[in-house]
Amino acid sequence: MRNFSITIVIVALIAAAVWFWTRPQPVLVTIETVTLGSVEATVANTRAGTIKACQRAKLSPPAGGQVSILPVREGDRVEAGDVLLELWNEDLRAQVRLAENQRTAANAHKQQICLNADMAQRETERLAPLRAKNLISAEKADQTATEALAAAAACRAAEANAKVSDGQVAVSRAALARTILRAPFTGIIAELNGEIGEIVTPSSPGIPTPPAVDLIDCSCVYVSAPIDEVDAPDIRIGMRTRISMDAFPGTAQIGSVRRKSPYVLDIEKQARTVDVEVNFDESDQCATLLPGYSADIEIILDVDKDALRIPSQAVLEGNRVMLLDQDDIIVERTIETGLSNWSYTQVVSGLELGDRIITSVDRPGVEPGTLAAVDE
Repeated sequence: MRNFSITIVIVALIAAAVWFWTRPQPVLVTIETVTLGSVEATVANTRAGTIKACQRAKLSPPAGGQVSILPVREGDRVEAGDVLLELWNEDLRAQVRLAENQRTAANAHKQQICLNADMAQRETERLAPLRAKNLISAEKADQTATEALAAAAACRAAEANAKVSDGQVAVSRAALARTILRAPFTGIIAELNGEIGEIVTPSSPGIPTPPAVDLIDCSCVYVSAPIDEVDAPDIRIGMRTRISMDAFPGTAQIGSVRRKSPYVLDIEKQARTVDVEVNFDESDQCATLLPGYSADIEIILDVDKDALRIPSQAVLEGNRVMLLDQDDIIVERTIETGLSNWSYTQVVSGLELGDRIITSVDRPGVEPGTLAAVDE
């Protein structure tokens, strides 16, 4: 009998050992609790955007020629109207001087002719009373009147000739101006293509050539980025936007939508997109934000500052979530969602504040009915 009891104890110990070593191990999971907080609905660009200057001009003189004066260098700040480049133009300057001298001569000749016309008119007026008293012949009076009319016509011709001279001066000066490149606005010289003595030519149709001067006004910059055509209808002018840049990792600046392209851009082998432009809220960005930087935008479509929320990574297809019950058993639940972004999803119904949501849904063994343990 004693031996039988010992046998029973040994069998029980063996069974306990077998159960202990073969019992199912809990799956390690990471969790987040359902909390209250802000949830935003956002859209982001499909490809990297670019910071651009509000004013940027790639300039070349309208006429070709040899560079004779180059008063600026790359990086110089220039004011509107400053000379950036001047081609050899001594022949045109000589034509301007010639036209101005001809205008001076034409004006002097006009003055002489018109003075003679005034004198002839006064002579006619003096002889009119004498003719009325028959003190002079009719022939003499007619001759004087005719001479006055001829002098007046000559005066008008001289005035017209003077205006022609003015036009010739304007034409000569316009031709000269085509050899002088001036800054159309205040900015910074970004690039120069040409040196004194070199020949520069304007671009011919279909044959692009590098601009002589690349002028940038970076006192005003903005971001231009492509947005998927599916997201474009929800975007409105003035919507607040977060802007992030590779040049300044870990920081984001606030801006607002300034323009949405009125057409869809269709580029071969790429998704159809709509270009969206975003202003920076801070106006003076020239010292830190250089045109050409890459930038990403996140446009805030809507926001709920007191929403029941969970991490978006915990939401599975079909709005399903995995959570732990009081016994640390994984259960599956379907929820109704509201606003959503990359970080958080709003829960409209299906969960309560404090529920433990599994965020490591991609780990092996995370299935409904499985025992789980929290991975600290």
